[in-house]
Amino acid sequence: MSAGLKRVLVTAGGSGIGRAMAEGFAEAGFQVWITDLNPETLANLPEGWRGTLANAADEASMQALFTEIAEQWGGLEVLCANAGIAGPTALVEDVALQDWRSCVSVNLEGAFLAAKYATPIMKAAKAGSIIVTSSTAGQYGYPNRAPYAAAKWAMVGLTKTLAMELGPFGIRANVICPGAVEGPRMEGVLAREAAAKGMTRDQVYDGYAVGTSMRSFVEAKDIANMAVFLGSDAARLVSGQVIAVDGHTENPDPKV
Repeated sequence: MSAGLKRVLVTAGGSGIGRAMAEGFAEAGFQVWITDLNPETLANLPEGWRGTLANAADEASMQALFTEIAEQWGGLEVLCANAGIAGPTALVEDVALQDWRSCVSVNLEGAFLAAKYATPIMKAAKAGSIIVTSSTAGQYGYPNRAPYAAAKWAMVGLTKTLAMELGPFGIRANVICPGAVEGPRMEGVLAREAAAKGMTRDQVYDGYAVGTSMRSFVEAKDIANMAVFLGSDAARLVSGQVIAVDGHTENPDPKV
């Protein structure tokens, strides 16, 4: 199949990392389909893109989405299971159970449901690439972010298992672990952590940057570049891997 005929679905593709992924795949010649919870992000999409209002953590919504993809596209080469939320910023004893469940549901169950319904489509073609967006919080302990870290660690285990189950069918599965990514979502994290730790926003920001060997945040396009590589034939034997795009995180609990 030529690159121009390859198809990618990006969940939560309306903004941030997801939008950058969608743009990266479009530039690489893929047909692009995105989902989002915000209808405004689905308005006025680039020519040729498809968009669906869908809740990644709702099974009926995801089942309907993949049924539509199978009927309208007839296949799917790449899935970017990218939907996620930051969850609460608090010590574990102060985390409400509902907040825990909400964070785990969107992050972990969202990735599970996307993989669950993409898999039969990819198995039929005996090929495919599943790319799960975890976090460097899925590699380290992360104070004040227990629900998020727990979900992101679990996404790594899910993806490694997918790689083992699906490899015989020619389907690869890999995890991208972004570090601190510039953008509105990270600004919210910085504000909450500053409040929780009695620090200023700039102190927390500088702590994140100092905690990397390259002394830098990353940009959404850096994550997108890795996703496009993992979705390409150049990565045909890359599977079951956890790849951080973070400037090398040395200190996951920034302090200044």
